[in-house]
Amino acid sequence: MAFMEKPPAGKVLLDDTVPLTAAVEASQSLQSHTEYIIRVQRGISTENSWQIVRRYSDFDLLNSSLQIAGLNLPLPPKKLIGNMDREFIAERQRGLQNYLNVIMANHVLSNCELLKKFLDPNNYSANYTEIALQQVSMFFRSEPKWEVVEPLKDIGWRIRKKYFLMKIKNQPKERLVLSWADLGPDKYLSDKDFQCVIKLLPSCVHPYIYRVTFATASESSALLIRTFNEKGTLKDLIYKAKPKDPFLKKYCNPKKIQGLELQQIKTYGRQILEVLKFLHDKGFPYGHLHAANVMMDGNTCRLLDLENSLLGLPSFYRPYFTQFRKINTLESVDVHCFGHLLYEMTYGRPPDSVPVDSFPPAPSMAVVAVLESTLSCEACKNGMPTVSRLLQMPLFSDVLLTTSEKPQFKIPTKLKEALRVAKECIEKRLVEEQKQIHQHRRLTRAQSHHGSEEERKRRKILARKKSKRSAVENSEEQPAKLSSNNSGSGASSPLTSPSSPTPPSTAGLSSASPPPPPPPPPPPPAGPSTSGTEMPVPLLPQDVNGVNRGALLSSIQNFQKGTLRKAETCDHSAPRIG
Repeated sequence: MAFMEKPPAGKVLLDDTVPLTAAVEASQSLQSHTEYIIRVQRGISTENSWQIVRRYSDFDLLNSSLQIAGLNLPLPPKKLIGNMDREFIAERQRGLQNYLNVIMANHVLSNCELLKKFLDPNNYSANYTEIALQQVSMFFRSEPKWEVVEPLKDIGWRIRKKYFLMKIKNQPKERLVLSWADLGPDKYLSDKDFQCVIKLLPSCVHPYIYRVTFATASESSALLIRTFNEKGTLKDLIYKAKPKDPFLKKYCNPKKIQGLELQQIKTYGRQILEVLKFLHDKGFPYGHLHAANVMMDGNTCRLLDLENSLLGLPSFYRPYFTQFRKINTLESVDVHCFGHLLYEMTYGRPPDSVPVDSFPPAPSMAVVAVLESTLSCEACKNGMPTVSRLLQMPLFSDVLLTTSEKPQFKIPTKLKEALRVAKECIEKRLVEEQKQIHQHRRLTRAQSHHGSEEERKRRKILARKKSKRSAVENSEEQPAKLSSNNSGSGASSPLTSPSSPTPPSTAGLSSASPPPPPPPPPPPPAGPSTSGTEMPVPLLPQDVNGVNRGALLSSIQNFQKGTLRKAETCDHSAPRIG
């Protein structure tokens, strides 16, 4: 794709910071090896998941590539004999799951390109270094004074951002660094506004912002050139790393963990807060503060990568602050990220988890006070302080900054409005993601509680109590039903025709004797007879409710009181048979 070519229609802009989770679901044995079926999921939605099949040799290759990080990862050992036994395969499956869990728990490893390619080959199969080199070569056709010295392979953590060491042809001793980055999911500026703002960056002058030498952009990417600094970033200073080394090698497993001096913490912290306040006052969105984005120039900190928010790239600490719904603006994101940076400056390493329940001993309680206001449970739950509030805290309020460089960054009114709208869109996506994560966490917590052993015991006890209560109620209702049945069955109700209503009962009369039957119909009048011996034909009794009336009359006439069985009942309304 040419440098000025538009991205393909319908291009999916993935958020590379959304965590991937992997579960080894099953295994299948073939003729000479075993394959492991892994379910991979991006984020919290089970719909965004897929299956991959990997052999042990694939895990071994991944582990070899990750050795550059200097970590002792728990990959199950090889076994040449008996490696097809069912028990061994089940044990190895558990070991591989633990191996993946350890990698996922490491913030740096979980974002590295090696792991993304292993778990999601469909979205991470491209060679981004080659793509970046092609784009840069297209750019150099129109700008022949620049020349690539060498690629700076993997010096950053981003998969879709690449770096090259540069030089100017007529100044061969001066070294520069070129950064190329693809668009991200939070790019909301129009193509025209995006290119205009990118080209404004070289005009930004501030004592604590690292100058941009050259900047240009297309509809699909941006390219910036800065002076190469041999001393490296603030993170290189903390970890005592070489700037040109790969990111995994520099920061995953430092040889010596040691924080900075108190005066360095105070000075660097004050400088970083001053530039954040400058950007906030200008309405320029940032949201990408971390120690590797702060260049060291002598004893001065200078902020890097102002273009990231314009490109729509997600923040390094995004997996942290998406967990807290009160961190919902880019200003509060910057303050929270400053807390991470301050922790790293103080202790020489990032926090194990966020929020931080308790802080280790620090050079000053004033440091702990700032950390508590940005990383504690209460701060993450209730919201971040403003940058102005942090500047007033004792750790930074007495720091005197001496600089002669006057800040200057003129943004046209039309572009300011475009930046404001883009910032609101970025914050809206953040809020939506935080809402989904919050709802998922509540649902997971409820399901976990519902399926817990304690909850199951509680439900069993309630079910027993309910069963006993129902049994008692049934036993109490049974005598009442029996007495009601006896009172209703003491006398048989006469069959009635639908056309004749049931006569009301008369008090004091015995119901043992049924009411007299209706008189038989009168014989029909004698008509003219053809034979003197012919008798009139009697009318047959009619059926009532399917019962022959003649049988009913016969039963009544043959009724005898002596055949009745004496019944004992508590119902005083029952008939008395004398």
